[in-house]
Amino acid sequence: MEKDNELPKIEYLQEESKKMMEYFKGEKHGWVHVGEKKWFLPAKYAKQCSIYYNFEVNRDDTWIVTYPRSGTTWTQELIWLLSHDLNFETAKSVPLVKRFPFLELSMAINDSCLKGIRDENKANPEIQCLMSNVELTYEIARSMPTPRFIKTHFPLSLMPNILNSNCKVVYVARNPKDMAVSYYHFHKTVKAYDYCGDFETFWNYFQNDKVSWSPYWEHLKEGWKHRHDPNFLFLFYEEMNHDLLAASKRVAKFLGKSYTDEQYEKLVDHLTFSNLQNNKMVNLTRDATKILFKKDTYMRQGKSQAWHSMFSPKLNEQANDWIRENLKDTDIEFPFIDIYS
Repeated sequence: MEKDNELPKIEYLQEESKKMMEYFKGEKHGWVHVGEKKWFLPAKYAKQCSIYYNFEVNRDDTWIVTYPRSGTTWTQELIWLLSHDLNFETAKSVPLVKRFPFLELSMAINDSCLKGIRDENKANPEIQCLMSNVELTYEIARSMPTPRFIKTHFPLSLMPNILNSNCKVVYVARNPKDMAVSYYHFHKTVKAYDYCGDFETFWNYFQNDKVSWSPYWEHLKEGWKHRHDPNFLFLFYEEMNHDLLAASKRVAKFLGKSYTDEQYEKLVDHLTFSNLQNNKMVNLTRDATKILFKKDTYMRQGKSQAWHSMFSPKLNEQANDWIRENLKDTDIEFPFIDIYS
């Protein structure tokens, strides 16, 4: 049994939350700053902090840690299949959210949104069951049989037992421009956020560390710091997008798995974006889960460098200055893309 860690300081952002909820209409309870790095999280975190911060991690766990919209779902399916001898039958019949649960989902969806969905679907037992599971995702993760596979968007410093346990960790990073475009569309689609502003306004919130799980750069740098740890794999979304086969083999080696060329061919085909986008066990468009969204766009495009259509020249210049400032004095490089142009 792990010893409880001293909990981080939490500050409720009352005035800031009031202003932001004019744009994020689905978020009814506001946000908090957490710890010295002022992690920006839904206010519900204040009630559940000890659950996550002291979550007991097993040595035989495999965790995926990402800032949101960084290729998490794609990598989850990859990790799960590689770890389970490419069991496509189960992957195609059991939802990924059950095989590889999202630890803090219950924090991410506010109580008002959950109640609204419950009230609108009183006669649907499947949706009522789903809402009960959403409210207790941490319990589902905790009670999973070993070896467990768990997803989190928390930075490593808010999940100290992950590093202390010596379990396997896959950290996935994505360039901030493509990630922010995806996160913008996600905020517009998810009922719990219901963002009603334009992209430039969203980018400014993101750049100023005022969207959930920010600050982005601190999140990424915490992962980068551990990239040489033997139980830690740092993976770029752009690696997967550029050469999925090579990335799959790299992840397999980290997991201690080996497959034939024919098996890898089947895996890559299963993981192509178009196949995942149409896979209801992965894309959250089953009848019971799509009610969390305003439309069926959980998995949108899966492209790199698609940000060009969203950034004006002026906004791109602003973003580039911000990126350069945060990359100076680091050796972080996003592979296979020109992040600036």
